[in-house]
Amino acid sequence: MLIIEICEKAENLIRKKGGTPAFPCNVSINEVAAHYTSPPGDTKRIPEKSVVKVDIGAHVDGYVTDTAATICFNPDYENLVDTAERALEAAIRKVKPGMATGRLGATIENTIKNRGFKPISNLCGHQIGRYIIHTGTSIPNVPQISFSKFKKGEVYAIEPFVTTAEAAGRVENGDEAMIFRFVKSRSLANPHAKTLLKHIEDNLKTLPFAERWLQGIVPKENHKEAFQQLLKSKALMEYPVFIEASRHTVAQAEHTVLVVEDGCTVLT
Repeated sequence: MLIIEICEKAENLIRKKGGTPAFPCNVSINEVAAHYTSPPGDTKRIPEKSVVKVDIGAHVDGYVTDTAATICFNPDYENLVDTAERALEAAIRKVKPGMATGRLGATIENTIKNRGFKPISNLCGHQIGRYIIHTGTSIPNVPQISFSKFKKGEVYAIEPFVTTAEAAGRVENGDEAMIFRFVKSRSLANPHAKTLLKHIEDNLKTLPFAERWLQGIVPKENHKEAFQQLLKSKALMEYPVFIEASRHTVAQAEHTVLVVEDGCTVLT
């Protein structure tokens, strides 16, 4: 199946149900842990025997939820995928007001290591704000000394990333970036770049987006140059693709939770 087909189906389904994509649908395969979404005209397909992470977000009036699941086409990695799900379940059972976020990292790591796998140490969950995907507090997947505590009424995405025991257990930036976010207005010479930036600022605000969402805003023959000017001017920031440093396969599971008086409620 074409990756772009999955991205567009997921995003269109969110719109059909009355929401708006909070960020581009991520389809990250095998050793790619996160941040791959299809660029315009993407011809890449889901490979045979792959491990595919699908990460989606929706918002209504800026109130965001974020969730992910891993689809496994390789029986050798079914336990890896199951471990990500179990680590997520164990973490959700622990969350309550006043609990230190670093303690949750210990629960996630212990669940993963007890099953013979390794957490990705430099990827983490995150607090969510209005029109902001990552805000305030990080939720680690390994133990950390932290003064941050879960607070009643706040919203967090919890997302264990799991790899094999012999892997490096961390990600590094890849060479590509397919996801972008508005940073600030700039004075631009190119009129088409101005049009693109105004559209981004008015419609996408502070939420991440894909370049393919901008198709048709300016004439096709002027799009590439205009978009490159936005990047060069630093009006936009890029999210690089994250790749497991030793190129081992990664699984992910994620839910968004609302902290309530006696624990948390899963929103996704």
